[in-house]
Amino acid sequence: MTGAECLLETLVANRINVCFMNPGTSEMHFVAGLDRVSGFRGVLCLYEGVCSGAADGYARIEGGPAAILLHLGPGLGNALSNLHNARKARSPVVCIVGEHATGHLKYDAPLTSDITSLARTVSHGIRTVESSAELGASVSETIAAALTPPGQIATLIVPADFSWLSSGPPGEIVPRLSRTMPPLENIRDAANVLRSGKDGAAIILGGSSTCPRGLNAVGRLAAATGVRVFMDRTAPRLASGRGCYQAPKVPYFPEDARAAFADVTHMILVEAEAPVSFFRYPNTPSSPVPETCMISVLAAKDEDGAGALEAVAEECGAREWLARPQESPVAPSHGPLTLSTVGLALAALLPESAIVSDEMVSSGAVVLPHLTCARAHDQLPITGGSIGQGLPVAVGAAIACPERKVVALEADGSAMYSLQALWTMAREGLNVLTVILANRRYRILDIEMKRTGAPSVGKRANDMMDLGRPDLDFVSLSRGLGVPATRATTLEEFTCQFRAAIGEPGPHLIEAVL
Repeated sequence: MTGAECLLETLVANRINVCFMNPGTSEMHFVAGLDRVSGFRGVLCLYEGVCSGAADGYARIEGGPAAILLHLGPGLGNALSNLHNARKARSPVVCIVGEHATGHLKYDAPLTSDITSLARTVSHGIRTVESSAELGASVSETIAAALTPPGQIATLIVPADFSWLSSGPPGEIVPRLSRTMPPLENIRDAANVLRSGKDGAAIILGGSSTCPRGLNAVGRLAAATGVRVFMDRTAPRLASGRGCYQAPKVPYFPEDARAAFADVTHMILVEAEAPVSFFRYPNTPSSPVPETCMISVLAAKDEDGAGALEAVAEECGAREWLARPQESPVAPSHGPLTLSTVGLALAALLPESAIVSDEMVSSGAVVLPHLTCARAHDQLPITGGSIGQGLPVAVGAAIACPERKVVALEADGSAMYSLQALWTMAREGLNVLTVILANRRYRILDIEMKRTGAPSVGKRANDMMDLGRPDLDFVSLSRGLGVPATRATTLEEFTCQFRAAIGEPGPHLIEAVL
């Protein structure tokens, strides 16, 4: 058995059956092993940032790790943006990076780099294989690091010669650890705060607590005690739609967040951290939480937040939460094509159990509130704020759950960071409908330019935010990458095109020109 075969066998034994890859010369024995090791699926991506984003989306939906295969340090460097997002999402990712053969490193060949230093920026654990005999054990150790709750990126650096040399046996099967309940003291303290009946208590939900169990439990608490509930903006997966308890997200802009938390006197964190602003602005504090607010932790990031909320609900005697009846929305067919009417159409037409990959950036604040009335679905939000995750996350989610429709809601500027994901959607026949919200600007920068107190925008500054001259043609771009596409310039066109695309398997793209 070669080292590459040992690596693959160890992954398969540990139920890691998918690898998103962009391989090079140093990984060719791994690629050749795909034809000799059964039960393993290689998914080719045309850019390493698509590999890392797809692994993130896969892990968020599957609940277990995916693997990525990258070529040397430059390949890892290309993947770092979406590995950053995956780290913030707490996604378990096994990151395999090929290295030059050990005897070649001393020559400082053109592609030689400090892979360990690059990996350290995003990885929880980093291992460099020291011999082909220990390869199996090193793979198992890397998997164990990735699986450590709440989920980590773990990097394995594999010199090329250890892939082609004979190896030892495959590594051990790593136990999948369950999240533990927080200390009973945390549960009792939270229950005492909520039972006190004092105004000003708030719960911040993050991590895995935004699942249906967690939302149901916090809905019981809100009904019984009046506690206010917010969802962390960077929670990796949100249950949404009719029948789910709906809590607002922590507001993006610091003024809105300060207003939301102005009268909060006790904040209870569930797999979350105390809110902070994305950026520091002139004369604005970094935290929107009042300095007088007490902050306590019900469940840490690696603990069972949903279980903790259920335990607090029992302590408080909170009865079953009943969702308010909601009428099914009707898709609008006439009127202007705006963010609000797009949201209304999505709310009416989104299928049951859809997965929504959200990278709308400035448009999300208008579109997403409409989806609370949609059929039950999952949302995969922006986590680390690094642009280019929406389309790759949709790829990974579609491979994790091919029977569910994935809808990627994507800004036009953000889409260009990882447009190669469309090619993988086409090649794999993925069930992804991409909606490009084309306002032909980096609209978020218009907002941030004013907020940072920068001087008024002149022609040259405006050119840095304008996506015209020429306009991006997403219909042509999408078709060129193998994905059928249409363009909607009216609400009627958008509604008809979305309805038709939802009913068809495979990938499709709609460019909604706003």
